[in-house]
Amino acid sequence: MSYRLRLVREADLEMVMRWRMLPEVTKYMYTDPQLTIEQQRAWYERMATSERDRVWIIESIDEAGAAQSIGLLSLSEIDWTNRRCAWAYYLGETSARGIGLAKSLELTIYAYVFDTLGLNKLWCEVFSFNDRVVALHEKFGSKVEGVARQHIFKNGEWFDVVRMGILKSEWDSLRDKWTWTPIEIESRPA
Repeated sequence: MSYRLRLVREADLEMVMRWRMLPEVTKYMYTDPQLTIEQQRAWYERMATSERDRVWIIESIDEAGAAQSIGLLSLSEIDWTNRRCAWAYYLGETSARGIGLAKSLELTIYAYVFDTLGLNKLWCEVFSFNDRVVALHEKFGSKVEGVARQHIFKNGEWFDVVRMGILKSEWDSLRDKWTWTPIEIESRPA
């Protein structure tokens, strides 16, 4: 089994909408949206031409070459002046969870952000109750930069958010520590 990140397409919108409304996905996101296909099309139009965002479908590829869409990964708030961006991903298909994909996703995106895009910082935000993801990011070199207390109000409850980041210099000193199978990343046409 191998994996690739292919750019999101208009044909993916219903699948992404379904994933994005799954309780097991929205539990870890700031909102619990009730999306429409029109909203998805508007989102897609913004993402497809944005210089500040990149959105991919995570695909698993079997031995025969057949692809199955299993999740979504995004870079957002790409700031070319300050050379930083945010990232996030989720697995919409439950069969893809717990198979060890996170290591390859994390290290591949580090290499892409620092080596291909030439940025200096990659950051993310994680609900503080999601300690498994905080620990995962720390394992691969991200550092906790702070906690935004009662930062998100969702479903009648306040949630703290952990801000994490990794710098290019940290990636440069860690990259040889890890062995992983890089994931192919589809680029936008020029």
